[in-house]
Amino acid sequence: MKTKTNIVLIGLMGSGKTTVGKKLASVLGMSFTDSDENIERSFGKISELFLKGEQHFRDIESKMVKCLSSLNNIIISTGGGVVLRPENMEALRKKGVVFYLKRPVEDIIESVDPADRPLIKDDPKALYRLFEEREPLYNKYCDYTIDATDIKNAIISIKSIWDKIS
Repeated sequence: MKTKTNIVLIGLMGSGKTTVGKKLASVLGMSFTDSDENIERSFGKISELFLKGEQHFRDIESKMVKCLSSLNNIIISTGGGVVLRPENMEALRKKGVVFYLKRPVEDIIESVDPADRPLIKDDPKALYRLFEEREPLYNKYCDYTIDATDIKNAIISIKSIWDKIS
């Protein structure tokens, strides 16, 4: 029996993790879950959780990640900052193959609504700073880097890798 039954998607907010994850789940016949959607369902809007401080949100995120990473045969779309805590990535990597969806920051800024994103709502260009901070962590924790400029090609790439290793 293979030990890694999950696919974990990491990357900046707006890199396509949820979109790719949902379509990939359909293609591979796996379940899909989004850690941010689970947090909002259980604890309330992320923007409101951030009002109590980023650490408050990160604590909730870590609990959710621990819970989701115990599941099997699932595609997990994570929040962009999940890599900030090593224990999150340790939990996710136990059963998961980690794919870093990399998309140009300029493309993300053009396509996301900053109002829904607490870390960039006052300054969308702050995404460049987040990218510089997090890119080394995305590279450190991923098993594969996927060009997410084109969603369809990203799905094909992940499926091809998954078919080879599973």
